[in-house]
Amino acid sequence: MTATLSLTETFVQLLYLLASILFVMGLKDLGDAQTARRGVLLAELGMVAAVAGTLLYGVGVTHVIVRWEWIVVALLIGSAVGTGMGLWIPMTKMPERIALSHAFGGLAVGLVGVVEYLQHGGPQMTTLQISATGLEVALGALTFTGSLMAFGKLQGFITGRPVTYPGQNLSNLLMIVGTLGLIGLLVYSPGSAWAFYLVAALGVLLGVLLVLPIGGADMPVVICLLNSYAGLAAAATGFALGNNVLIICGALDGFSGFLLGMMMSKAMNRSFSNVLFGAFGAVPEAKAVTEGAQPSGPAPNVGSVEEAAEVLRAARSVIVVPGYGMAVSQAQHAVRDLANVLQANGCDVRYAIHPVAGRMPGHMNVLLAEANVPYDHLFDLDVINDDFTATDVALVVGANDVVNPAARSNQSSPIYGMPILSADLAKTCVVLKRSLNAGFAGIENELFVRSNTMMVLGDAKKTLMQFTSALKE
Repeated sequence: MTATLSLTETFVQLLYLLASILFVMGLKDLGDAQTARRGVLLAELGMVAAVAGTLLYGVGVTHVIVRWEWIVVALLIGSAVGTGMGLWIPMTKMPERIALSHAFGGLAVGLVGVVEYLQHGGPQMTTLQISATGLEVALGALTFTGSLMAFGKLQGFITGRPVTYPGQNLSNLLMIVGTLGLIGLLVYSPGSAWAFYLVAALGVLLGVLLVLPIGGADMPVVICLLNSYAGLAAAATGFALGNNVLIICGALDGFSGFLLGMMMSKAMNRSFSNVLFGAFGAVPEAKAVTEGAQPSGPAPNVGSVEEAAEVLRAARSVIVVPGYGMAVSQAQHAVRDLANVLQANGCDVRYAIHPVAGRMPGHMNVLLAEANVPYDHLFDLDVINDDFTATDVALVVGANDVVNPAARSNQSSPIYGMPILSADLAKTCVVLKRSLNAGFAGIENELFVRSNTMMVLGDAKKTLMQFTSALKE
């Protein structure tokens, strides 16, 4: 009997080792567009191995009573929800879908922590277990409500503007310190159930209050940070349960999310603390240009579809700058169709991708890939930025803050110092925008009033289709 148990436990550890290796290999492959699909598949296989190992451990090693009917029901429900989200949520809504996934992950981790505490009764838990469980519940609850807040801001249920009040940062800091203090109290007195549930309540509240003052322009960083929280919560769960694969995959998720958030902050020339506590866009020093209002400087040069189409017809080189407006109008396929016509006319077409364009890292890459735009036509900011001066037309599709020249020249601007795409340096800049409203930064865009800029107002998808029709004629 002992040999059988030992053999089973060995097999479980091998499954966990296999899952960990697949997670690492999958994450590595996700760093390259050519291998990203394989990376996702490897990660999926790793998750299958981890789940199989966990079930086998419960049945063959700890001999817990397994209610297979509930496990099957949970698998069916989870598979149905995941399949539905994958099939019916459009690629343009990927940021919202990612935020929801983080919310579900945080909720699952938090509930596991609560069950673990209830099962072991607190006093029976070691110092490591009670510490890990406290952090697990706090981070899981914070990730759950914080991700729901991010989803609400992205979807428009909650205002994308930062919401602030006096003493906000201080009160948030006191709640964080209070949460850590309560976890310390649990280490000293594991049976203090009131402290445990207060940790969970503070985590729920912090998730709301930490995301509330963050504006829509910072959503790429917030998505990364929530991903990091979810990973760290999973790692804490691993310590609480003594599960090595959870520790490994949680650490991978947590630190990769943190590093990606740092990269996004660098791309905006801002620090993590400025993103989290700066309330970016709350009190913009420059007034937003609204539709129908007179701008503070020269009036924008608003052109017609026909005028812009003639400019494109004469162009020998075009750089497309996609932004969040392309996602909103679902214009990625129309962009590709226009590019095909331009290329057929002998025009060189490339795409300039800003690191924080859209509402999550890689947002524009994903949308253009869906439209079958060749990946080797997409170029990062630092690779293509110097080419704008020799380009006939920069076609800006729904981008705003990432092409605002104020980031280079206006020291009073909230985005001063942020690396931008130099669309204003092209011979002609054609800007497609629904209206003259400001972007998420809440400031007027100097690009719109440049002498070499032509704005075409309206739905980007419809406008691009009109361009294509005009060029075909």
